[in-house]
Amino acid sequence: MIVIVGAGESGIGAALLAKKLGQSVYVTDAGLIKEKYKEELSNNKIDFEESGHDFDRLKNAKLAIVSPGIPDTAKPLVILKEAGVEMVSEIEYGYRNTDATIIAITGSNGKTTTTGLIYHILRDAGYDVAVGGNYGIAMCRVLAERQPDYFVLELSSFQLEKVDTFKADIAIILNITPDHLDRYEYNMDLYVAAKMNIVNNQTKENIIIYNGDDRYIQSNLDSRILPSTRRIPLSTKDYITGLVSTDTDLVFQSQLKGVHNLFNASCAIAACREIGLTETQIASGLATFTNMPHRMESIAVIKGVQYINDSKATNVDAVFYALDAMTTPVIWIAGGADKGNDYAQIDQLVKEKVKALICLTAYPEPLTTAFGDVLDEIIITEDVDEAIRVAAHYAQEGDTVLLSPACASFDLFNNYMDRGEQFSDAVNKLSRYE
Repeated sequence: MIVIVGAGESGIGAALLAKKLGQSVYVTDAGLIKEKYKEELSNNKIDFEESGHDFDRLKNAKLAIVSPGIPDTAKPLVILKEAGVEMVSEIEYGYRNTDATIIAITGSNGKTTTTGLIYHILRDAGYDVAVGGNYGIAMCRVLAERQPDYFVLELSSFQLEKVDTFKADIAIILNITPDHLDRYEYNMDLYVAAKMNIVNNQTKENIIIYNGDDRYIQSNLDSRILPSTRRIPLSTKDYITGLVSTDTDLVFQSQLKGVHNLFNASCAIAACREIGLTETQIASGLATFTNMPHRMESIAVIKGVQYINDSKATNVDAVFYALDAMTTPVIWIAGGADKGNDYAQIDQLVKEKVKALICLTAYPEPLTTAFGDVLDEIIITEDVDEAIRVAAHYAQEGDTVLLSPACASFDLFNNYMDRGEQFSDAVNKLSRYE
């Protein structure tokens, strides 16, 4: 019997694949399961329980597939470990049941953009490709429906914690900066180790594309990887002047903004070249790709002021990239559930580019403490409509209003998507009245 611990997207996807493979499976969750997922489980005749666990039943499992949001300290995982039950991630289970070529992407920032870009270029070129993982759809859900030739996976540190045989044909490591440290005992080494699991099991036939300027990645690769694994480091000098094709008759064009996205695109281009795409195929996909919402997303221009939704910027490093990409004065909207942020790395950018800071949060103290002596204008609100009205008051023609929070969203919103959608709605309401 297989037990699925956690009934989110990854758990339901794993259950659907296990059922398709003829396995005896049941799903257990400490909380209430969303109605759409309960309907899926019922329609597929998959047993489940919610609002608690039958620990005796857990002990009888042959395999446990654990959802990424559940820490090792959770009681069901402690019980499973004591009973000697093998615990794996949904990604590991999916890998064991596919022959697809795996392109896997991890990093503290830029994962979704890079994953989406690679998927788009491959699909645009006619490849049989699927996308999954942290991108929004479980790998196992896709495999329950079909077996693609290529799989592009966005992988978080949580998803990489319980991998065993998983092997990426092409592993891309974008960057490693402090994030989610509450999960890792505030120990950066533990967080780095989880990220670097992406290169486990690679051989000389496989490839690692990585940020050659990132000290965490470089030092970890030097200490743990077999020398035979082929490495492709990409440094600032490789993309700072733009994306260059090896075909001198081609000019690579992209709708992505910012130096950080030049790096993300460079990683995607390198991966597609290794797969065997032509420069023309890469150029075609690169030119037509548009990023997912909430990532440096231009919402509107009102009275000459641009409004940008970067709600996915949930750590300081992501805000650094956003501010660095700004070429106009900024009214910066930030704040949320602070994860022990160190704002020192953006102090100079804030001094140079930010006219006013609007703290959209129930917990403004970390921001007001960090920038109280840097900015003359700091406004605190818990209402997104008020934040936009205040931003419009301070903004002049040619300025940018930038939502780039540096924090998780859970103080006022359901998630970063909810935050970004409410921001966009507030901007659109403003445009109707201007």
